[in-house]
Amino acid sequence: MVHGTLEVLLVGAKGLENTDYLCNMDPYAILKCRSQEQKSSIAAGKGTSPEWNENFIFTVSDRTTDLLIKLMDSDTGTADDFVGEATIPLEAVYTERSIPPTCYNVVKGEKYCGEIKVGLTFTPEDTRQRGLPEDFGGWKQSS
Repeated sequence: MVHGTLEVLLVGAKGLENTDYLCNMDPYAILKCRSQEQKSSIAAGKGTSPEWNENFIFTVSDRTTDLLIKLMDSDTGTADDFVGEATIPLEAVYTERSIPPTCYNVVKGEKYCGEIKVGLTFTPEDTRQRGLPEDFGGWKQSS
C-alpha cells in the first residue's frame, strides 16, 4: 500500500453559474479527501471566474480514490449557496507523481455548470522515515 502526501494547487474556476443575481458572487472551495477537509479563501467579488492559486496538503494512501471539491458562494446573513462540485480521480497522480493544472467539470446534480483548474502532486512517504529503528522486527547483532 502506498502512503504519502497529496499537494493540491487550486488555481481557479471559470464559467460558473452565478448564484447572486444582483451582484458578483464570492466563491470559495471546500476540498475533501476522505475524512480530511480544507477550505480555500473567499474570492470576494470575483464572480463566475475566481482565482485562488492556493496550495493544500492532504495525507493519503492509494485507498484514497478521489478528491472532492465543492464550490460555494459566501453570503452574508443567509446560508452559503452551493455552486457545484468536481470529483477528481487520484489514480493517475499515484503513478505519474505530478499532474499539471488541468480543468475538471463542475456539476450540480447532473448539470454541467463550469470548470475548475487544479494541479496535483503526490509524494510517497519513505516507510524508513517513520521513526522505526533499523532493527525493528529483526535480529540485532550483539556486541
